[in-house]
Amino acid sequence: MTGNHRKPTAFVLDDEEKPKSRYKIEFETQESFGDLVALPQIPRRTSKGFRWGFVLVSALASLLSLWAGLAITTLVEDFSARSPILGWIALGVAGLAGLAALAIIFREIWGLARLRRIEHIQEVSARAINLDEQSATTETIGALESIYGHRPDTAWGMKSFRDHKNDIMDPRDRIKLLDRLVIRPLDEESHRIIARRARRVTLLTTVTPAAALDIVFVAAQNLRMLRELAELYGGRPSTLSTLKLARMAVAHLAVTGGLALSDNLIQHLVGKGLLGRLSARFGEGAVNGILTSRIGLAARDVCRPVPQVESTKETLGSLLRELVTLNDDKETTTP
Repeated sequence: MTGNHRKPTAFVLDDEEKPKSRYKIEFETQESFGDLVALPQIPRRTSKGFRWGFVLVSALASLLSLWAGLAITTLVEDFSARSPILGWIALGVAGLAGLAALAIIFREIWGLARLRRIEHIQEVSARAINLDEQSATTETIGALESIYGHRPDTAWGMKSFRDHKNDIMDPRDRIKLLDRLVIRPLDEESHRIIARRARRVTLLTTVTPAAALDIVFVAAQNLRMLRELAELYGGRPSTLSTLKLARMAVAHLAVTGGLALSDNLIQHLVGKGLLGRLSARFGEGAVNGILTSRIGLAARDVCRPVPQVESTKETLGSLLRELVTLNDDKETTTP
């Protein structure tokens, strides 16, 4: 073939020039980042060198373990000196206690590891949504399938996702589809959990006569709420992992300013001007219920494996209206 061929030429596009159409319709260009997600704001611990407190606790724990082992050994020897049968029984009971202790230690370690895994999935899923990375999307989907793939409450959502995931080319949209089919139904259940615990805290604070009992009841209800939320989203709520989750939720509230309670917020709950005519005990219960709701929302942000877009997050106002409706735990729906 013969003819004049255009030589390769580099073109520089002017970013400041607005696109124009042939019909004199001008388009306003605006910078848009789409639906980006942000990780829960939790202050990270920074290394401050050698920790003498950790050495002290470790040394005391080692001494306590040695003392317990020596005491058990002496007890078994004393029983064996009296009767061989008593010695074997004591040895069997000591072995059973040791097995139970190992099981508890393993459960605590597994609970902390599962909570750390949820944190890692949050980071990877946020990178997959914000940057549209294929590798991060594949890792996120694999991790979520291992968590929710064998649960009966997420079986329908996982089946629907597996049927349609190959039809979607964009990695970001795959994560959003998984979030809509599997995790959003869990958000509805978490809403019921938080509302139920907040109502109980409000009621218990109102009827209990002593302030010391208020602290015990509120702490117990909040810890049970954290365990339920962690189990709902795929965690393993052991004692240490629940305490760590509580610390993370409170730290998230402290960073985002969610611990501040104002008079306008309380008036939003009971009605403007009505708070002055209510009893002081109900006012205290309302404040404790609001704080429980905020702790629950923060814990859900921490436990949720896929971070939500800020515009789709549930606000506190949707929970405040339920604090004064002391319904039963089982909600009934009418057609």
